[in-house]
Amino acid sequence: MRSRTERSALTAIAVVVVAAAAAAWWTSDAWLPRAGPWSEQVWKKVTRPGPDTLPPDKRPTQAQAARTGASAPAAPQPRKCVKEGRTTYTDQPCPRGSQELPVDGAVTSLPP
Repeated sequence: MRSRTERSALTAIAVVVVAAAAAAWWTSDAWLPRAGPWSEQVWKKVTRPGPDTLPPDKRPTQAQAARTGASAPAAPQPRKCVKEGRTTYTDQPCPRGSQELPVDGAVTSLPP
C-alpha cells in the first residue's frame, strides 16, 4: 500500500500527463506540419538504420560506399561441389572430378 503522499504525487503526475496530452492534441494543427517531416525521418532512421549508425571502426569508407552502388557487379553465385562423398561450397568453378549440384537452402558466407 502506498502512503498518502505517494498517491497524491502519482495522481498529480497523471493529471499533468493527461493535461499535456490534451494540450498537444488541441494545438496539433499548429505544430504537427512542422514536426511531421522530422518524425518521419526519425522513424526511418530507427527502423532502417544505415551505415552511419555503425561504430566508427565498422563504417565503410567512401570508396567502399561508392563500390556498393547500382553499378556494382552482381555477387558470384554459390556452387555446391561433391567429390567422393565430400561437399564443398565455393563461388569458383568446381574442381575436376567433382559433381556440381544445385545449392539447396541458403549459404550465408562464402570464402573471400
